[in-house]
Amino acid sequence: MVNTIADFYYFALNNNAKTDAFTQKEAGKWVSTAMADFVHQAKQFSTGLLKLGFEKGDRIAIISNNRTEWHLTDLAFQQLGVITVPIYPNITEADYNYILNDCGAKAVFISNNAIVKKIENIKANLPALKYIYTYNKIEGQQHFSSVFSEQIDETGIEAARNAIEKDDVATLIYTSGTTGNPKGVMLSHQNLVSNVLGSEDRLPLGDNQKALSFLPLCHVFERMLDYLYIYRSVSIYYAESIETIGENILEVKPNMFATVPRLLEKVYDKIVAKGSSLSGIKKGMFFWALNLGLKYDPMVSGGAWYNLQLNLANKLVFSKWRAALGGNIKALVSGGAALQPRLARVFTAAQIPVLEGYGLSETSPVISVNSLLPNGTMIGSVGMPLSNVEVKLAEDGEILVKGPSIMKGYYNKPELTAEVINAEGYFHTGDIGKLVDGKYLKITDRKKEIFKTSGGKYIAPQVMENKFKESQFIEQVMVVGEGEKMPAAIIQPNFSYLSEWCKRHDIVCLTNDEMVCNEQVLAKIVEEMQELNKGFANYEQIKRFELVATVWGIDSGELTPTLKLKRKIILEKYKALYQKIYK
Repeated sequence: MVNTIADFYYFALNNNAKTDAFTQKEAGKWVSTAMADFVHQAKQFSTGLLKLGFEKGDRIAIISNNRTEWHLTDLAFQQLGVITVPIYPNITEADYNYILNDCGAKAVFISNNAIVKKIENIKANLPALKYIYTYNKIEGQQHFSSVFSEQIDETGIEAARNAIEKDDVATLIYTSGTTGNPKGVMLSHQNLVSNVLGSEDRLPLGDNQKALSFLPLCHVFERMLDYLYIYRSVSIYYAESIETIGENILEVKPNMFATVPRLLEKVYDKIVAKGSSLSGIKKGMFFWALNLGLKYDPMVSGGAWYNLQLNLANKLVFSKWRAALGGNIKALVSGGAALQPRLARVFTAAQIPVLEGYGLSETSPVISVNSLLPNGTMIGSVGMPLSNVEVKLAEDGEILVKGPSIMKGYYNKPELTAEVINAEGYFHTGDIGKLVDGKYLKITDRKKEIFKTSGGKYIAPQVMENKFKESQFIEQVMVVGEGEKMPAAIIQPNFSYLSEWCKRHDIVCLTNDEMVCNEQVLAKIVEEMQELNKGFANYEQIKRFELVATVWGIDSGELTPTLKLKRKIILEKYKALYQKIYK
């Protein structure tokens, strides 16, 4: 029986202990840790922690890339009732200062020297912080293995495990802070356990499967999935980095992995660019298969002739797509942002099912997700709510959620907690949606991001932005215009594709600045926008836009770690372009 997070690991140990439970690249080679060895090391780790005086309710932070040591630290603390605080490894010193002080972290476990330097710079401002340990061996720093005790205190660990209640806080997840300081989401053992068990039937899980893990473990989406993999004895392989995903996929040949829409968009764009570079019959065959895939709907029969063509397309064209993803994919799970329906269609048609889901840190995270069950997937929706989650819509369309996976509240912020969880226990998601056929949840926009023009028309920017990013020329776009006569857009082009397009059309543009100012480039973007505008009402259409020469990213501040737009920062950064559009 699973009641706490630690129970997942012990369940795997006692039911199907894998020899490659956790695997990562070390010195260029894949190195596996067996579940039996992993649990033994975690007990050594926990014993050392008990000797240092850690006890139930203490907070410790993990600031690291995805790796075996991340989960080892998590289990070592979870089985003592200590609260783990996972933090992104690429945020600012000011954010580290705020989070570590807000949670009162007693210790921090860090992966590399760059993060160590940031923590050392602010250490004087962190009165609660007693210990700093590193996973990599760094001169002058204590390696985390120094905590391990050779003699295991089985009695102490068992007593600590038995003292944990399912409603105790297990972790604090700090939101990415698109507005103001991050908030610490308090998730209990029950919150996460119920979400794992509620999500179990939505994935095609089985024996001898592998999952590739590359989305940050400090985000609850990947973390919850890792717990599900552990519970079902799916071997977890950690990608070296975002840049090596393609290479790692071919090496590991995973059965599944979680992704965000932006990465799928890039994969799709690369595939289409490669198809465009073909010639003759090969090029014709590629686009014939692509167009078939873009018409696919798992809930509507295409008819015998369509199915015959699709089977042929899968043998001749889509088989190469599957091979590029290792050849063993059973499903991809997409979350974190809205997925373009065309991507779900074409990849699923290519026998690479993309299961779009929806949730928030505050909901542990999954509220609903598509599946491979009969009638389990509706393209354009985020699937059916989990069986242990209740969803209803407020009068204004806001999605309200109730169930065992709803957070206990925001740490040290009871007033903010009361604003989002009503007296009946429903969490207000801040998202607007609808239930199609009374069961498939469809997200239409963020409540806080919908704005009104001076003419009184409501604009839902996310829906529009998702559509505009279907253009291969557009990598990022932000729809603006609150209180203005009409909406407009600030666009970051897809510079790699745009550069190739310029070469094909003999346009000499050596830099991004030259491309965004080139008249032929601007004319092409106008042409693209005119085509993409066709699906929107006249008052929604983007008639004016400005191109930016910089690539938006996490480090430069335009995107959150989960690749969402930081709208206020972008608007402030491009204030001059906004004024150029409207003034």
